[in-house]
Amino acid sequence: MKAIGFTKSLPIEEAQSFELFEVDKPRAQGRDLLVKIAAIAMNPVDYKIRQSAAVDERLADPKILGWDACGTVEAVGESCSLFKEGDLVYYAGDLTRPGCNQEYQLVDERIVGFAPQHIPVDAAAAMPLTSLTAWELLFDRLQLTKEKDAGKKILIIGGAGGVGSMAIQIAKNLLGLEVITTASREASISWCEKMGADQVVNHRDLLNEMKKAGHDPVDYILDLVDVNQYWEAMCDLIKPQGKIGSISDPAEPVQLRDLKAKSVSFHWELMYTRSMFQTADMQRQHQILNKVAALLDSGELQSTLKQTLRGLTVANLKAAHQTSEAGTMIGKLAIEF
Repeated sequence: MKAIGFTKSLPIEEAQSFELFEVDKPRAQGRDLLVKIAAIAMNPVDYKIRQSAAVDERLADPKILGWDACGTVEAVGESCSLFKEGDLVYYAGDLTRPGCNQEYQLVDERIVGFAPQHIPVDAAAAMPLTSLTAWELLFDRLQLTKEKDAGKKILIIGGAGGVGSMAIQIAKNLLGLEVITTASREASISWCEKMGADQVVNHRDLLNEMKKAGHDPVDYILDLVDVNQYWEAMCDLIKPQGKIGSISDPAEPVQLRDLKAKSVSFHWELMYTRSMFQTADMQRQHQILNKVAALLDSGELQSTLKQTLRGLTVANLKAAHQTSEAGTMIGKLAIEF
């Protein structure tokens, strides 16, 4: 089968930043599904791993990236019980295994969901990673519920990206929160409003912009950009006994003692934790994806797909990485095979 990967961490403009190659089609065993991939989507994790996985020396075998996919189950392992051949599925995969930049992929059924039935495969492929991340942040880490939290305020730093787009929708539509998010460009502001944000503030002077808008303090904050950059503002803006959640990778230590006086709790979220550590609740991702699919089909959530490229080619993967690396992505970019 055809696959695209890299053996050396190179600037995306370099000719060998990605290579097309052939590998044996894998066989499903245990709880693995063999999925014939129809579409994939781009996430920042893709280019971050491409930039860092083989800096000092060339890899013996190409590394295959990609952690958002939609496709059809071609075969099931002998221990599978959740799916059968022919099922249309979507998933975000496992960081420790080969990704979806290939024609077929093995994936553990416990982190796979039935794909939405009423949206195209590229729109479905754009959803798993960001939906899981936002859902886990709000429900599993911050443990918010509509019953106790409706009407409270949440600040989402970085609303126009993939995770932010889903966090806005889930916070507003499923939890009934008042959603304030950040953006600075006209296009990103418009996108956040389309996703359901009640108000958009400029992140370039976050503390003063929030106070000017009358949103000091807030009950909850999600950092989806850079916890170091916004730490002082978050510590100031959060209510006593509030909660802060983050998915960013801080370059410097986070001074959690700054939260002590307010008794504020801090929560990390990494969508890959369950699959990386084979946690006892790993199958919750299957359940979350099924819930998200139903909400997409009912219209309560909308796909955040913004752009689709056609064909599993080196040129398309390079273009997707260039777009994501630019740091101005709005919503998601997919590649339909």
